[in-house]
This record gives sequence, structure tokens and C-alpha cells, in this order.
Amino acid sequence: MDYKSNFINFMVGAGALTFGDFVTKSGRKTPYFVNTGKYSQGAQIAALGEFYADCIVEHVAEPEGLVLFGPAYKGISLAVATAIALSRRGIEVGYCFNRKEVKDHGEGGSLVGHPLKQGDRVLIIEDVITAGTAVREVLPILQHAGAVIAGLVISVDRMERGTGARTAIQEIWEEHGIATFPIVTVQDILGALHNRPMADGTVLIDDEMAGRMRAYMDAYCVR
Repeated sequence: MDYKSNFINFMVGAGALTFGDFVTKSGRKTPYFVNTGKYSQGAQIAALGEFYADCIVEHVAEPEGLVLFGPAYKGISLAVATAIALSRRGIEVGYCFNRKEVKDHGEGGSLVGHPLKQGDRVLIIEDVITAGTAVREVLPILQHAGAVIAGLVISVDRMERGTGARTAIQEIWEEHGIATFPIVTVQDILGALHNRPMADGTVLIDDEMAGRMRAYMDAYCVR
């Protein structure tokens, strides 16, 4: 199995990917739900780092020397875990993250970790993107330091539109020229799990669930 299929199985096993009847924050009724808050164990964050590293190696040219930036708060542990995973593969990268409040004593400033300098290639590491608020908040910090944004890596692209006709990922590309690399998309999830029994014999996406997912995607997603 490739890393995408393994990641989908990992999400299911962790309870981060579930199917049924849910309501999103925006009020949409969805048959699938991704809750990255379910990751809470050391082994899980270590595995997440490996999956992010897989995605980076596949999509990002010359990852050696990158700086991984984790927006506070969920991005912090992801950036650290990914830096460790890449180091184990012989790819050395820096990492840093922002504070929500600027520290006015000690070393001061709003950033922790690698001291960003002019020309640093920065890869932003996030979990999922809904409106892109966290990314937009940190862009001025990175740009002020003179960093070059090499891209954005996320775990799942739900492919959903916001209030307009574009997804948050499309908006980030069109507004800032930043490419986003998801480990998987909701389309990948549908393709991987449709009528495929899990280890315990359970089929999470049967024909009925697949129909519901496609109907939701037709209504709210950009494919």
C-alpha cells in the first residue's frame, strides 16, 4: 500500500476519520467528518510526522535545508514531528513556530526555534484548512523575516468551497501564490474505502455512503 492508503487507514484507526451524520461549523450536513483532535498518543504524532515527510518528499523539490513552520497551536507538534521524520531519512531541516502573544523578555519576539533570515525557504505545516485563517495570520510574520514560502502541507483537503466559489486552498494560491500539498483529499478517501472491507470486515463506505458522499461533494466541493 502507498502512504496515502496507509494514512487513510491510520485516520480510521485513530478515530480521526468517521462516517455517519454530522453537522459542520458552517451548518452543512455531512456524511463524513475529520477530527484531528483525536490524535493524542506519542505513537500517533510520530506516525503523523512520517506521513507528512512522505508528502514533502513526493511534492517538494530539494527539501534539504527547508524550515518547517508550524502555526500555533496545532501546527507546532506537526512541524516538530515532521522535522524528526525527515532527519531520520537524512534530510536535515529547521523548524520554528509562532507564539500567540509576543514575548517581551528573555530572547523575546514572536517566533520560537530556527531564527528566520532573509531567503529562508519555509514550508508551512498545518492539519486541515477550513477558511485559511491561521495561514493568513502568520504570512506577515514570515514575510517580514524575508522568508520565501515554499508551500503549505496539510493532512486532508476536504475540497470544500467557503462562502464563495473557491476553496480556501484555491484562495491561498490565487491571493498569495502558495501551493498546497495535502497528504490525501476526500476524493482519495472515497476511492480507497469504497466497498473495501477493513481488517475487522467492516465496510465504512458502501454504495449508500458513497452516494451520500458524492451528493455532498457535488453540492459543496470543487473537484
